Amino acid sequence: MLPVLATIPPPPINGFELGPLDVRLYGILIAFGAYLALRLMVKRYASFGGDAGAAETAALVMLGAGFLGARLAYVLPRLDHFLANPQEILAIWQGGLALFGGLTVGSIVALWYARRRSLDVPALMDAVAPAVPLAQAIGRWGNYFNQELYGRPTDVAWALEVEPAYRRPGYEDVATFHPTFLYESLWNLALFGVLLWVGRRGKLRRGALAFVYFIGYGIGRAWIEALRVDTAERYLGLSRNNWVALVVIVLGVAGLIWWQRRATPEPAGTPAVEPDFVPEGDMSDDADTNDDSPADAGTPRDTSDDEVR
Repeated sequence: MLPVLATIPPPPINGFELGPLDVRLYGILIAFGAYLALRLMVKRYASFGGDAGAAETAALVMLGAGFLGARLAYVLPRLDHFLANPQEILAIWQGGLALFGGLTVGSIVALWYARRRSLDVPALMDAVAPAVPLAQAIGRWGNYFNQELYGRPTDVAWALEVEPAYRRPGYEDVATFHPTFLYESLWNLALFGVLLWVGRRGKLRRGALAFVYFIGYGIGRAWIEALRVDTAERYLGLSRNNWVALVVIVLGVAGLIWWQRRATPEPAGTPAVEPDFVPEGDMSDDADTNDDSPADAGTPRDTSDDEVR
């Protein structure tokens, strides 16, 4: 075993008291990631020529539906436990948000709302695509503070120390595990950058970035799920989430091919270059555009070969 100092130590705290409130770092990180994602989505949609106010409302609807779907997807497979402990159903500060459920419900509700309000659906899809992995990259650190969703035992230099009270049955005598929260956070951060870069190149039709996200996230999640030891149900050696991730990859590839072949071209004379996004910079609703790009958005110019961050 490597020296203890070569590992990631367990978190010193997982929350703090603020007057009568018991504030959990898990909730703070989830909320902060969601806020940054919302601001990025609104900024991007406005840069495509859409109404920032309408985008903000759509983002809030999608976030609300996404959180509901994520919680339902966690609770339903454990229904016996929650029926016996109904007071825990809404206790999301203890963990328990299933991302695939959130993506499914959030996407369906967002598309329904966008069509109902006559929003530009392809622009909305491109606006939200990089915002989702940005939120995930931040929110995954909540799992660190809850000491949950770690991987198999390991003694690599970056192994995560888990306190005895949080170790899975059968691993009570093992101290260090793969920090899958860190792997997924870094993967999502890289995916965030890749999506901005791909969108900036202007090679895909408006809206295609959503399918690129599904492919990229599915690949990372399938790999990370294979490292986890907290899933009892397995089918042909793979966990439920492993199979869902594989399905997401297939749907993403199929959707991208279909979208590129079937999507209606947007009007000419619209910018090919997306605005840069710097998380620590100005995140106001007003979008900045490059000096060499027109203000209204649409299909990238055929001559564009610009790149993004």
